[in-house]
Amino acid sequence: MDFALTTEQRQIRDMVAEFVDEEIVPRAAEIDETDEFPHDLIDEMADLGLMGMPFPEEYGGAGLDYHSYAIGLEEISRGSGGLGTIVAAHTSLAGNMLYEFGSEAQKTEYLEPLNIGTDIGAFALSEAGAGSDVPAMETVAKREGDEYVVDGSKLWISNGSVADTVTLFAKTDEEAGNRGISSFVVRPDEDDGFHVEGTEHKLGDKGCPTAELRFDEMRLPADRLIGEEGRGFVQALKTLNGGRITIAARGVGIARAALDEAKRYANDREQFGQPIGEFQSIKHKLADMDTKVQAAKLLMHKAADRKIRGESYIKEAAQAKLYSSEVSREVANEAIQIHGGYGYTKDFPVERFYRDAKLNEIYEGTSEILRNTIGDQVLDS
Repeated sequence: MDFALTTEQRQIRDMVAEFVDEEIVPRAAEIDETDEFPHDLIDEMADLGLMGMPFPEEYGGAGLDYHSYAIGLEEISRGSGGLGTIVAAHTSLAGNMLYEFGSEAQKTEYLEPLNIGTDIGAFALSEAGAGSDVPAMETVAKREGDEYVVDGSKLWISNGSVADTVTLFAKTDEEAGNRGISSFVVRPDEDDGFHVEGTEHKLGDKGCPTAELRFDEMRLPADRLIGEEGRGFVQALKTLNGGRITIAARGVGIARAALDEAKRYANDREQFGQPIGEFQSIKHKLADMDTKVQAAKLLMHKAADRKIRGESYIKEAAQAKLYSSEVSREVANEAIQIHGGYGYTKDFPVERFYRDAKLNEIYEGTSEILRNTIGDQVLDS
């Protein structure tokens, strides 16, 4: 085992951290307040190669290993949880679906624009009645000659209202259960019958639009099918498994931001004639917060390491996502407590970190589902 970053990984970390400190952190409160998609920041990140970090250069990506990608996503999320979700949904979900399961023609036509950042991606899986229970989806795609006709709706789709490319899941065989689910490439501006019904007003994760989508007799050319019919459920599970590493990174980034603010406040705020950081109760809080952040980082990198090595990482990704999700909320909560009454106001960013952190425990596998996954893996081993 080697716990030291390579020269390239340190360079990536430092480059992204500098961009975050100079461009994202000063805008984070504004993004949270307006909840507007930050097109200009996305363009700047695209120029830096941050919209296709883990994909090969031949497809317009940056060719980074998964450690570097996780580090980059961690830094982005440290600046803004919403931007962390934008990049994770775009890259780990939409982009990875095309990279892992798309044809060469689909990678050239759809993945490359995602990687260079001229297009934004979304991953349309969840429905109002089919969140954790994916096979309960009701969206259908019926084959008619050289086309598929899609009817149905999707809910809670990150980037859904701004996406240029959507990877969509629908039932091509309504009697086959999870073996009847297939996946498709959708181009919202080109495909008639694609509708954005609206976006959610959320507790946190601002700047990343979470949309409800509707499909009314939307006709897709047959070559938009990703892989083979009936493989969509397996594709979704494999994609979400890799995505959990980056949600772990988002959790670590938010937790780091909360810890940094708590340390700064503990050094600056004086009570009873001394900085509050000198009180043992505050020191103990900071000690526990930092320990949890470091443990979450190790779990994140362990999962990334197994992915890079081509080994099974189902349990490791679930553990990393589960632990970092809960740590991000716990650390943000303690940061508010250290700030006292100020922490409950928008004058300090810790309340935003708490709101952004909560989402980690819900999307891309709830904590309850992840505990089931981990338990199954433990028993099977």
